[in-house]
Amino acid sequence: SHSSASLAHAMSLPPCTAIEKIDAADGRLFEVLAAGMPVVIRNAPAIRAVTAWTPEYLAAHFGPHPCTVFRSPTHVFKYNDPTKNIGFEFQPPTQSVPLSMQEFTGLLARGPGPIDGHYYYLQELLSINVGPQLFQDFKSIDWAWLTAAQERLQWRGLTTNTLFVGMAGVTTPCHFDEQENLFAQLSGQKRCILFPPDQFECLYPYRVGHPCDRQSQVDFLQPDLTRFPKFAQARGLETVLSPGEMLYIPRNWWHHIISLNEPTVSLSFWFRAQPPKDITRPISWSQKVDIIRNLEIMLLQTLQNPAEVAQVLQALVAGRYDDDQGHVLVAMSKGHHAALQRVVSRK
Repeated sequence: SHSSASLAHAMSLPPCTAIEKIDAADGRLFEVLAAGMPVVIRNAPAIRAVTAWTPEYLAAHFGPHPCTVFRSPTHVFKYNDPTKNIGFEFQPPTQSVPLSMQEFTGLLARGPGPIDGHYYYLQELLSINVGPQLFQDFKSIDWAWLTAAQERLQWRGLTTNTLFVGMAGVTTPCHFDEQENLFAQLSGQKRCILFPPDQFECLYPYRVGHPCDRQSQVDFLQPDLTRFPKFAQARGLETVLSPGEMLYIPRNWWHHIISLNEPTVSLSFWFRAQPPKDITRPISWSQKVDIIRNLEIMLLQTLQNPAEVAQVLQALVAGRYDDDQGHVLVAMSKGHHAALQRVVSRK
C-alpha cells in the first residue's frame, strides 16, 4: 500500500496558497474570523482541556458502547447518506460498522496500512456517555471563550461536536457543509485544502437528491479533466494542522482533509449561521450557493423526479442564459431598477 505521505502528495491539485495562522491571544483574531475567511488559530485556549485525547487515552477512558465507524476498501471516505437518495443508482462507497473505541483503537494499532483489505475511520457525535473522565475533560473546555467567539461572530448556538479518529492516510474528500465549523486538531497532523464558495463551478458537486449531495464529483487523485474541465481553474488555500491548533472552516467553503503519517484525533465544533438581517448587493458567493441549493430543493420537491429537474433547468438556461447574443448587458441604471420593480410586481 502507498505510504500516506505519498498519497498526500500524489494529488493532481491546482496551486494553493497558505492559510494564515494567528495566535489566539492576537487582537486581530476576531476581525479575521468576522471577515469569513479560513484561519488557523494557534494555542486555542478552548481546547487545552482535550489536547490529551490521543487514540491511547481515548481507548483507556471512552465508554464501552459502540461508536460510528466507517470502513472503506480505499483510504478515501466519501460521505454519503443513502436515506436521502431520490432516484439515483447508487452503491455506497463505505460501510458503517459499529465498534467500541477499544475495538477500533485495536485496529489502529495494527496499521498503518489497510487491515484485511479495509481502512477504518471513527466519526462519533459526542454525547454524555463518553465516560466520566472524558466528560470531565469535555466540561473543562473553555466554553466561555467559545461562547464569546460565537457572540462576537453573531453565530447561532453550537449544534454538535463530532469526534474524528482516523488511520494514517485516511481522506475525507472535497465537500462543503452548511454550518460554521471550528475544527480542532488534538493528535497527529492533517493536511487541509480549502476552496471558497465562488469555486462551485470548478468542483462539480453532485445534484441535490443524490446520496453524495454537497460532495465534489472530482477525484483529486485522478481528476478527469474531460468531464470536469473547470477543475483546472480551481485555486485553493491549504495548511497542515497540528495538535493544539483550530481551523475555522466557514460555511459553504469546500474542504478536502487528509490524515498524514500517523493516526489522528480531531474534534469539530459546529455552529448554525445567522441568516443575514439585510441583503447587501452584490451578495456573497456563499449566499449564491444557498440560492442554488434552495432552487434545486424546491424543484425536486415539486417535480419529485430528478430527470424532470434536469429538463426544467436545461429549458431555463439553453439558448437564454448560456448565450448572451440578443441580451447584451449594460450597467444597471435607476431606470432599470424601476423596470425590475415592475417585472417583479407583475407576478
